[in-house]
Amino acid sequence: MAAFETAAGATRLIPSGPSGLGTSAARIADLLRPRVPGASAPGVRTPGVRTPAVPTPGARTPGVPTPGVRTPGVPTPGVRTPGVRTSDVRGTEVARSRTVPGLYCPPHLRDDPALAEEVNERLVDWTQQVGIYAGRTEKFRQANFGRLLMLTHPDTDDPDRLVAAGRCLAAEFAVDDYFCEEATTSDHPERLGPQLMLAQSAIDPPQLPGRYQERYERSVREQPVLNALWHSLRELAGFASGSQVNRLRQEIAGLFLGMDAEAGWRIGGSAPSVSEYLANRQMNSFLPCMTLVDAVGGYELPANVYGRPDVRRATLQAALASVLLNDIYSMHKEGGAQGLEYNLPTVLAAEDGCSLAEATRRSIELHNELVRSFEAASAALTLTGDLVLTRYLGALWAWLGGNKEWHASSPRYNEQ
Repeated sequence: MAAFETAAGATRLIPSGPSGLGTSAARIADLLRPRVPGASAPGVRTPGVRTPAVPTPGARTPGVPTPGVRTPGVPTPGVRTPGVRTSDVRGTEVARSRTVPGLYCPPHLRDDPALAEEVNERLVDWTQQVGIYAGRTEKFRQANFGRLLMLTHPDTDDPDRLVAAGRCLAAEFAVDDYFCEEATTSDHPERLGPQLMLAQSAIDPPQLPGRYQERYERSVREQPVLNALWHSLRELAGFASGSQVNRLRQEIAGLFLGMDAEAGWRIGGSAPSVSEYLANRQMNSFLPCMTLVDAVGGYELPANVYGRPDVRRATLQAALASVLLNDIYSMHKEGGAQGLEYNLPTVLAAEDGCSLAEATRRSIELHNELVRSFEAASAALTLTGDLVLTRYLGALWAWLGGNKEWHASSPRYNEQ
C-alpha cells in the first residue's frame, strides 16, 4: 500500500479489499491494522503495518471490483483463487450470488468455504443442543450462518471465536423466527411484548428471591429460545470481556424494542412514516452482531471510546446501512407475509406515492448515502491516531462487505 503523501491522503484508511491476500488471518489482521499518520517517515515502511486505501466514489481503486473485471485477490464464486481454501460444502451449498445494481458497498475480504462449513455445522449442532429450530434443522443449515460469520469477520480464522459470535446471532434470529413470526400469524399478537421482556431477561438474568429464582431459571431452560439466549451470552464470556458482553446486552435491548414497535404497527394495521421506520430500523438492525467485531478479532475497543458520540455516530451509520441492505434483499420474502409489508421500499412507496421500482432505487440511494457517511466519518476518526479505534472501524467496513455477499447468496433471501 502507498504511504501517506498529504493530510487528505491520511484520511483514506478504511480497507476497500485485499489484493492477492488470500485468506490468511494474519495477513487480514495486518490489513485491518492501519498506520498512524506520522508514525514513520515518508517512504519508510513500519514492520507489520499496512495502510489500506479508501475507495473514492467514481474512481477506480485497486482491490475494488469493477463490473465485468476480475480483481486479483477478491474471490469470485466458483473461481479457484490461490490462497483461498475451497471445499465441498456439505448441505450448505452457496447459492448463485444475486447482484443488486447500484449498491455502494465494500467487497468481501475473503471466501473460505471450509471454515464456513465448520462453523455452520457446529452451529447446527448447538441449535439441537439448546432446542431451537427443531424440525427445521435443514432450513437452518441452508441459511448458512457459518458463511455469514466467515465473511463478516475476516480478521480471524479461529472457528471457536466465530462459533461464539454465531451462537448469539442464531439466538437473536430465533427470537425473530419464533416470537415475532408468531405475533404476525397467531390470534394473540399481544404476547410478543412479554416474550421480548423474558428474552431480555435471559441475557441479563434477574436476581430474584430464592424460590422464585429457581422457578425462573427452570422456565428459561424449558423454553428453547430463552435457553438459547441464556447459553449464548454465557458461552460468549469465554471470548469477550465483561464490558463487551454488557455492550451486547444493551444493543440487544434496542433490537427487542424495535421488534416490539414493528409488532405494534402490524397489530394496529398502520404504516409508519419513513422517518419513523428508519428510526426503528436503527434499533432493529445488525448492530448486536456488529458490536462483537472486536471480541471476535481478539481485541477490545474501550467502553469510553465505543460510547463517544463521534464513534457512536459512525457505528450507527454502518448498522443502519447493513439492515437497509437486508430490506432490499428480503423484499421477495416479505412479499408473501401476512398483513402489512414492512421494508424500506414499501414504506417509501406508500409515503412518496411512487412505484415499488422507484422506491427500491431510492432505498439504494439512502443505503449508499449511509455507507459514504460512515466512510467519511471513519476516515476523520482515524486521524486521532488511535490504532484500536482504526482497527474497529476497519472491521465494521469489512463486516459490511461480508454482509452484502451473504445476502446475495443465502437461500434465506434468495428464491431457489
